[in-house]
Amino acid sequence: MSICVPLPIPTNSHDAVPPSTLPEKEQTLYDCVLEHFSAADYTLPNINQEGAALTVDEKFWLSYECLLRYLRATNWNADAAIKRLEDTLKWRREFGIYDKITPEYVEPEARNGKAFIFGCDTHGRPALYMSPSKLSAEESFRTIQFIIWMVERTVDLMGPGVETLAALADYAGNTRNPSFGMVRTIVDIVQTHYPERLGLVLIAHLPWLLNTFFKLLMAFMDPYTRQKLVFNPVINENGVFRTTADAEVWEAQADSTTRVFEPDQLIQEGWNGTQPFVYSHDDYWEALVTLCEERRSRMVAAWHCMGGKVGIKEWDVKVAVKDETIEGNDGK
Repeated sequence: MSICVPLPIPTNSHDAVPPSTLPEKEQTLYDCVLEHFSAADYTLPNINQEGAALTVDEKFWLSYECLLRYLRATNWNADAAIKRLEDTLKWRREFGIYDKITPEYVEPEARNGKAFIFGCDTHGRPALYMSPSKLSAEESFRTIQFIIWMVERTVDLMGPGVETLAALADYAGNTRNPSFGMVRTIVDIVQTHYPERLGLVLIAHLPWLLNTFFKLLMAFMDPYTRQKLVFNPVINENGVFRTTADAEVWEAQADSTTRVFEPDQLIQEGWNGTQPFVYSHDDYWEALVTLCEERRSRMVAAWHCMGGKVGIKEWDVKVAVKDETIEGNDGK
């Protein structure tokens, strides 16, 4: 029997641990950034004063972990982190993250199943599947908006302690490149406005004809992004592994951490998983949108209960939502 909806969000992860205490120097830098955005009279620079104050959505986005991601991305330079955060805040407004790019707006791009979220890797990272054969060879801005909308939905589905996503692209039977300009734009957006959000990129069954495409693309990637790419990973009955050596280690010691996906978190087609997933748009889309909207609504409610301000920990919000979900299930 086929599965046409996303898998449930894991309620626990062996990797999930609360944020550790920062060293004194890093704490001082963090406090500097937090104080900047927490000021009662703070407004975004170079924005019409009427709309320059932070919105509720923006304060929610400016979490403890978010500030740390930007500090790490700028090598713990507080001024650079503030500048980059403000650039992203303005970009999110201009791009339409909170208003224009709605499920209704991007749904036409979703109908052919070019991208969908299903399952998690062994670190609890939501898996974003992409089908290159269904991406247009012509540059499409709405396709870019759709992919970024999907990235935002993986963020909604990250459990406690999870801050990154896993992307999977299967090139089996495909020798046609998607638009280079479109892919480069998506890479630029992710690198610039989603620092430390990309945990792993698996590119399977890549034909040699497309090697040049990726060599050109990698020239525009920073070292941090490039190291996340795994070309032609090992896919077998035990799951997915980065290399043959990793697969051999796992076979010799089944509790090894070398496996990146377990079979029950993978779709059958192209990835040899045990889940008979079939993309049926009407069923999948409604389930994904409802799942994400309800989860985000609960997270925002929990955030408000914790004070509704800049710097609240994503960990605390997600644990509160997880506990609420578990209690709700126990009460049934």
